[in-house]
Amino acid sequence: MAAFIPKQYKKDPITIRIDSKKLEQIDRAASAYNMSRSEFINQCIDYALDHMTDKQTQAKKQP
Repeated sequence: MAAFIPKQYKKDPITIRIDSKKLEQIDRAASAYNMSRSEFINQCIDYALDHMTDKQTQAKKQP
């Protein structure tokens, strides 16, 4: 039998409020990709953060 080696949880638990219709959409999408709600939301957040534009950079570019 393999030894149980506890590992530190790498994500911080938080609580957020989400509109019920949006949550239903999230749950359907997570299910379609066979992943947990948390995994799906984390990947959505990663994508959004990676593709955000920097407001200061845009402001400097405008004449």
